Amino acid sequence: MKLLSHRLCLLAGTLGLVLLLATGLSLGGASRAQAAVLLQTHWHIDCSRPGTACTEVQDPEEVFGEGYYVGHDEPSVLFYSSLPGSGNHMTYLLRLPTDPPGLSAGGNKAFNFQLHITFWLGMALCDTQSYPLQVSTCTPDSDRNIVDPAISPNHPGTAYMELQFYPPGFVSWPQGNSCDARQWCAALTIDSLSEDPVHGTVLNPTCAAQTGLEYVNFAFITRDGRAQAPANPVQSTLATFTPDPRRDLFMNSGDFVLVKLGDTPHGLRVDLFDLTTGQHGAMTASAANGFGQVKFAPAPSTECTNIPYDFHPMYSTSSEATRVIWAAHSYNIAFADEIGHFDYCTGPIDASGVCRGSEGTGSDLEPADSDDTACFAATASLRIQVSGCYGTNVGFDGTSYKPVWPDGNTRLHPTPILFSSPRTGLGDQQNYSRVAFESDTPRIEAADFNGQCNRDTGAGCAIVPNTDDGVPADFYPFFSMAHHGPSCLWLIGNDVPGLTTNDFGKTSEFGSLLKLTYLAFGGGGATLQRYNDFRQVLSSNPCPFLY
Repeated sequence: MKLLSHRLCLLAGTLGLVLLLATGLSLGGASRAQAAVLLQTHWHIDCSRPGTACTEVQDPEEVFGEGYYVGHDEPSVLFYSSLPGSGNHMTYLLRLPTDPPGLSAGGNKAFNFQLHITFWLGMALCDTQSYPLQVSTCTPDSDRNIVDPAISPNHPGTAYMELQFYPPGFVSWPQGNSCDARQWCAALTIDSLSEDPVHGTVLNPTCAAQTGLEYVNFAFITRDGRAQAPANPVQSTLATFTPDPRRDLFMNSGDFVLVKLGDTPHGLRVDLFDLTTGQHGAMTASAANGFGQVKFAPAPSTECTNIPYDFHPMYSTSSEATRVIWAAHSYNIAFADEIGHFDYCTGPIDASGVCRGSEGTGSDLEPADSDDTACFAATASLRIQVSGCYGTNVGFDGTSYKPVWPDGNTRLHPTPILFSSPRTGLGDQQNYSRVAFESDTPRIEAADFNGQCNRDTGAGCAIVPNTDDGVPADFYPFFSMAHHGPSCLWLIGNDVPGLTTNDFGKTSEFGSLLKLTYLAFGGGGATLQRYNDFRQVLSSNPCPFLY
């Protein structure tokens, strides 16, 4: 029997569901009538739980509790342009990666779901009920929203959109992170933070138990552009997070997909055009699709109210100044690969999803440790029968940190994700003028959790993190570029012979430590500075995309 979701928080109060969780039954084992009831029961993404693909906050202890951490290792490429509109509409071309042949994994063989829980395209959005909650308005698509926290705490409330793509072949949503045995799917996700750092208040505990402090609007990309269930965290149900092959856009490995993002009168719209199959999917972050804000009501209130809301892009342009000031990363317009979650589990998995045997594989087999959580037996997988965990992997010894990334060996390793620099401007005819490479390894190496990195001074912080054995990880993926006809595409992984034309010095491309200014929680507007990232900004865009 499958374990229920490590990604979604099941609300107590419905006796049948509590018993279902306790007995470990899956939705697939329920009767048709029971399934219909379950699909109408409230669920939400719980960003405090291991294995979630949420935006990395700058201080997880402040949000989730003392000594608690959820890891999001996200090597990224950031895109900068001073062209009006570059912060709110753009077009990408991407090619979905393929997996190696066969059904077995382990040793030097790996599949996409073991390398990245998701990869995504990002953008900052307005949310007047989100951090820092000092002003009641946010003018969409405007650089008037740029407010340096070092100068003033009166930054408009900000959310972060991630258009997430989910690899096939492992455990299905909502239990896991695949939609299908062989096909990819995608979702429009928007993360907000219900926290007032100036006054030191957060959303009341009653509502936070229902939505989370870092709450997420979620909707799969559908072929008709309509959400299959409410997207907002107050009203979302199990159906919100259950793939529906009759309605959702499923894409094949190897397909070329044109991705268009842009503001509309009723919120950000995403369009995916599968150029290989001719299929199309869309989603608009609108109140009509069930998107909404969580009304900020701190204790002693117990109110938990959805405010129907059209989420619009926050900024006109994209630069170092167009930040989400509560996030660990410095970005606005970005591509990120969320790595570092998967590790093998050999041996029993208990009822709470914790590995009680060994982690790793081959010569790197060792007793399981505290980051081996959110685990599934091989029988739960849709296709690739492996037993593994989607925990935080702060030991930096899981599959993402092994030399099993794309390197041209397609018998054992996936092909790379290929993606273009976005184009913007009138008719999306202009390339972004500059790019940056950024890695948030200082945030995930922080001394609060494993003693390796001091975010106040930068001491002990490294681009390639140390494992829990005290030695550098075996591998860390890097971005490179390749020519595709007359144009250029980015890829992430290792050098791929015959494809890679410039790897920018491999991991050294991430540059030097970046100090960012944040608001101090409860500090009345006072600030603090932290090293959360490595970043290198290039003076030009070496990989422009030509149609």
